[in-house]
Amino acid sequence: MRIYDDVQLDYCDVLLRPKRSALASRSDVDVLREYNFKWCPRTIKATGIIASNMFTTGTFEMARAMQKEHLFCAIHKHYKVEEVIRFLRKNKKEFGSNELVFISTGVSDMDYEKVNQILQTKLVANICIDVANGYSPYLLNFVRKVRTAWPKALILAGNVVTGDMCEDLILNGVDIVKVGIGPGSVCTTRKLTGVGRPQFSTVIECADAAHGVGGMICADGGCTVPGDVCKSFCAGADFVMLGGMLAGHAESGGEMTTKIFQTGEVNIIDDKHCELALVEKQYKKFYGMSSAYAQERHYGGLKKYRASEGKLVELPFRGPVEPTLLAILGGIRSCMTYIGAKRLKDMPKCSTFYRVNRQLNTIFGNE
Repeated sequence: MRIYDDVQLDYCDVLLRPKRSALASRSDVDVLREYNFKWCPRTIKATGIIASNMFTTGTFEMARAMQKEHLFCAIHKHYKVEEVIRFLRKNKKEFGSNELVFISTGVSDMDYEKVNQILQTKLVANICIDVANGYSPYLLNFVRKVRTAWPKALILAGNVVTGDMCEDLILNGVDIVKVGIGPGSVCTTRKLTGVGRPQFSTVIECADAAHGVGGMICADGGCTVPGDVCKSFCAGADFVMLGGMLAGHAESGGEMTTKIFQTGEVNIIDDKHCELALVEKQYKKFYGMSSAYAQERHYGGLKKYRASEGKLVELPFRGPVEPTLLAILGGIRSCMTYIGAKRLKDMPKCSTFYRVNRQLNTIFGNE
């Protein structure tokens, strides 16, 4: 048994130090970046925000909304092959390519066959290989198999939280390593297993290791506000994957429900009659992909040897996702002007952090 005494930090434990800047306006910064990869020979110009491959966020509708802002989407793996191919054909006509779309897969033989069918259409060549425990030999073996079959594919795979495993994955064929165990808003892995690592420290170590061998990382989970996305990029993340921040929108998956509440007010009908005022509110379900709800819905039930490592929540319906995306991009641009970073890629070089005990004044709530 060994204990690491180094302080491990989350996004809420740090704030960025402002610096003198030659940037006069948010319009002076460039949030688009040209991405060049270790194994994939293509160059992609975009902003490195990815909608998570969760059932409630990795939808076709979300992909279209993300692409309009030059952002990525990892399509969840529960669509049928025919549905994915039909979407990719239509999407290519609308956006000219599927460069900003990842198809998602697990590591089973069935998963491989499904991915193979989709890749053979040559409509897409971006793959998100997603497993809960990236330290399993099954992930490395699957990565090698996919890289051998599709040497020019863009491969995003994870999840891990340490630099050594990032290096192993990259040297075996991964372009972008997905980092984060347990930081997600509907993930209960840390509570159930005691395993995990604070996300800010994860990003710093994993980015350093990945960049040292020519790869990249995607920070997956833990962002609750646009400022967290900024901190992630400043800590060295090349990509940031979002789930909860994109859930509850019109483009999100999940069942819609309506609830009726008493307002506490009284409506007077006439001199003798009155009634309590009621209001209807809409909600959308959002759940972790290892939750009991997800296991029941997508995998035929929770197996006896497994435990639920996620939860189900109902989020107030938030309408179209576009305002949320613009708020995130606006936050990034503003952050760049504060620290003097003209390009997205420059954010880590321009960043100095304060370690803090509190970052928000919540006297009037957390909004």
